[in-house]
Amino acid sequence: MKILVCIKQVPDMASRFKVNGEGTWYDETDLAFRMNEYDEYAVEQAVQLKEQSGNAPDVTVLSIGPDRVVEAIKKALAMGCDRGVHIKDDASFRKDPWQIASAIAAFSRDKNFDLIFFGLQSQDRGSGQVGAIVSEIVGIPCATTVVGFAFADGVITAKRELEGGVKAVVKLKLPALITCQLGLNTPRYPTLPNIMKAKKKELVVIPIADVLQEKELTVTASAYPRAKKGSGILLEGDVNDMVERLLGILKEKTKVVK
Repeated sequence: MKILVCIKQVPDMASRFKVNGEGTWYDETDLAFRMNEYDEYAVEQAVQLKEQSGNAPDVTVLSIGPDRVVEAIKKALAMGCDRGVHIKDDASFRKDPWQIASAIAAFSRDKNFDLIFFGLQSQDRGSGQVGAIVSEIVGIPCATTVVGFAFADGVITAKRELEGGVKAVVKLKLPALITCQLGLNTPRYPTLPNIMKAKKKELVVIPIADVLQEKELTVTASAYPRAKKGSGILLEGDVNDMVERLLGILKEKTKVVK
């Protein structure tokens, strides 16, 4: 069995963000980066399946982005993936979900992967589209928002989380694609011995131009800092007194209440 896990490196969400000088994305200066949280569940599920099958599956981890994404790939290798693929693209942030999915599909098309794992969505963009688009381009069934996973006799049993907390169970035959929701499993921490082993594992670098033939398409995008707002006013005390004070504030601030 051949497994592909697609991951993304994103900024730590506790970082202080600011718009870059071009006004097109966030400034990466002084930001800390990490593997996208949803993708950690995808890596863990792939490694668990490998262990369940007596280490028979071959697990490849793939990430698109600049040189820094290698750190996320190395973490996945230390978690138990067998080899890494870095599709090098210094302008990956300028690409929409269709372009990213097209690059992944082009890489995977002749590799005969039996199972492809994605995180449900990325923490920086949150579109949740890339995995589903890849399944459509490659032509394999897909189950999204998966919170339960089992594999036996060539069939995946996936429990999906739908709106309103509803759970739906679906079965898929291989080849298939899964997008992983938070809570699917408990991602492991790489041990020191496995971190050292990861340094010796294969890591292939592929230029984005080798897997994505970009057409003449211009996308204009702009980023803006959040508008600054004034502080709020907290009213306390008797309800009748608060109503009178609120009406007074509205008369003063909006000139609407008479």
